[in-house]
Amino acid sequence: MSEYLYKRVLLKLSGEALMGNGGCSIDPSVIERLSLQIRELVEARIEVGIVVGGGNIFRGMSGAAGGMDRAQADYMGMLATVMNALALQDALERLGCPCRVMSAIQMNEVCEPYIRRRAIRHLEQGDVVIFAAGSGNPFFTTDTAAALRACEIGADCLLKATKVDGVYDKDPCTNDDAVRFETITYHEVLVRGLRVMDATAAALCQDNSMPIIVLNIDGKDHIRRALAGEPVGTVIVQEG
Repeated sequence: MSEYLYKRVLLKLSGEALMGNGGCSIDPSVIERLSLQIRELVEARIEVGIVVGGGNIFRGMSGAAGGMDRAQADYMGMLATVMNALALQDALERLGCPCRVMSAIQMNEVCEPYIRRRAIRHLEQGDVVIFAAGSGNPFFTTDTAAALRACEIGADCLLKATKVDGVYDKDPCTNDDAVRFETITYHEVLVRGLRVMDATAAALCQDNSMPIIVLNIDGKDHIRRALAGEPVGTVIVQEG
């Protein structure tokens, strides 16, 4: 444990991160690779909470853009996150890593209802806790759900694992001269309109002094290295 800077972390995984390059909604090899990294943290006695998106199966914003009622589309997106959470739970348990899925929408046959104190107790006992169904409310993204759960469980940091290796001053996919920040403040993220996560999530982390580490999920040990304080990705911190 001594090599790590954080004892309790909240890992935000995008649904797209589970797809891999094969085009299927959930790539078993990607799930296994992520699970091995998570198990390594648990073995080092780090308490791990996870919020997973559902964009690999259904994205509420896209449904709304296609004419669907926004609230209805968002509820469908929440159900997609439950499917991803169950897939990740299965992979973790096959590796011998105890795991709980807690849903913001009650579906007692497949997962537990989210209760904050119970979630904290599971973490203290060494179980990975996957928070599914976002915040349970439409019009809020899973980024906001991740920020909310991180604050609720008293996490030491929020790790956002994406397809990009940090925060850039412009889109690195379309701009060759994009510059990556090693450290940036919440204020700069909000003022510059950088697409790290939605403004509600960034503001919630700012208000609660929750550090955010944005990193590339594709590296086999990026999560471990980031939690050990190595310069992986971008760290978003409070001013001063």
